[in-house]
Amino acid sequence: MIPTAFLDRMKPLLGEEYEAFLASLDRPLQKGLRLSRRKTGPVPDFVGKPIPWTATGHYYEEGARPGKHPYHEAGLYYLQEPSAMAPAELLSPLPGERVLDLCAAPGGKSTQLGDMLMGQGILVANEINPKRAKILSRNMERMGIPNGLVLNMHPKELEKRFEGWFDKILVDAPCSGEGMFRKEEAAGTDWSVDTVNMCAGRQAEILDSAAKMLRPGGRLLYSTCTFAPEENEGNIGAFLRRHPDFHVVPIRSPWFAPGRPDWTDSGDGSLAGTARLWPHKLSGEGHFAALLERDGDEPGRELSGEKPVSMPKELSEFLKDMKIELPEGKLISFGQSLYLCPEELPILKGLKVLRPGLELGMLLKNRFEPAHGLALWCGQAAVEADFPADGSEIQQYLRGNVIPGDQKGWTLVKVDGLSLGWAKGSGGQLKNHFPKGLRWV
Repeated sequence: MIPTAFLDRMKPLLGEEYEAFLASLDRPLQKGLRLSRRKTGPVPDFVGKPIPWTATGHYYEEGARPGKHPYHEAGLYYLQEPSAMAPAELLSPLPGERVLDLCAAPGGKSTQLGDMLMGQGILVANEINPKRAKILSRNMERMGIPNGLVLNMHPKELEKRFEGWFDKILVDAPCSGEGMFRKEEAAGTDWSVDTVNMCAGRQAEILDSAAKMLRPGGRLLYSTCTFAPEENEGNIGAFLRRHPDFHVVPIRSPWFAPGRPDWTDSGDGSLAGTARLWPHKLSGEGHFAALLERDGDEPGRELSGEKPVSMPKELSEFLKDMKIELPEGKLISFGQSLYLCPEELPILKGLKVLRPGLELGMLLKNRFEPAHGLALWCGQAAVEADFPADGSEIQQYLRGNVIPGDQKGWTLVKVDGLSLGWAKGSGGQLKNHFPKGLRWV
């Protein structure tokens, strides 16, 4: 239910556009998915027309259930609201850069940023909520992002460690969620003017932390899924006054409307270079985006790096036998597992780390057991079992059952050419190693 007090706020702001805006809130939701840039496979029938403001986004047909398709488990695509695909595209990280997603769960924007990095550089994906951070970590694994460090930290703690370190930062800030009223009933139930003001204060603190972590010449993309001027242009205007070494980089897009400096106390004309995504002007929900650049041009400062370990013989033999070539990086031991991590991985002590990179597997009594994340990343191996998506074998595999197969030893299970997980072959059967927590019921 859309709060009456919210509509009373929007009517004078929108003027002649109000009726069109109001009508858009009654239209069916536009649903989208974003195809992986790294994984290639058959495009399902339910994938529809392209989303124009992102290179890999598509709408999908009403009634489809892409989240219950084997290709979803293989990481071929990520289900994401169409407007939510805009911030990462606007930030446009380049391979090799240091990138931070400061408020990252559940992982749609993080995995999009990771796709753009193409395995080069480092992506730090942070989430303050522990439960949501676990979901973020699982999505980074499913989408095969090898160079992602997943953290569970408060932004104030991060700014002490990473001052002036990042080339690009995304702040998709927690907000009052006005743009999600159609999508999430709780957003309307929880809304109030006090919530708007509370969110604006919290967003300002997060932005200040982000500013400290950006190098001179770096770019920061701030986004929300709300219409409230206090959380959008108002917050950016106040940020620019607190940080005179930042300026707005104008967003020029035929699909997005300009920001509204006239809705702020300062009336700063540069705020017109921010962007508003209106549901009555495009096929998506309400969003706001502001691209900021820090003056100057300096490389990010250097941090002491985590020391690598030597590659164990068991891992080396497994990779050789399976003909898997790892990307560049450094091998570290973390918990019970071995991980391949970005070369620029900093010292992890003092950080709450869920995932420092690509999980390779564990050493168990002089043998190596490969991790699920390695299967989702590697794409191919010397020993494979490939099944069609509509076949009974894949359905049984995803439920954790034994499936038929003549392969011997560790086997990469695939669905229509997409890697899905591991099994171990013996006696005409493939023993299931699909993670218990991910199995279909």
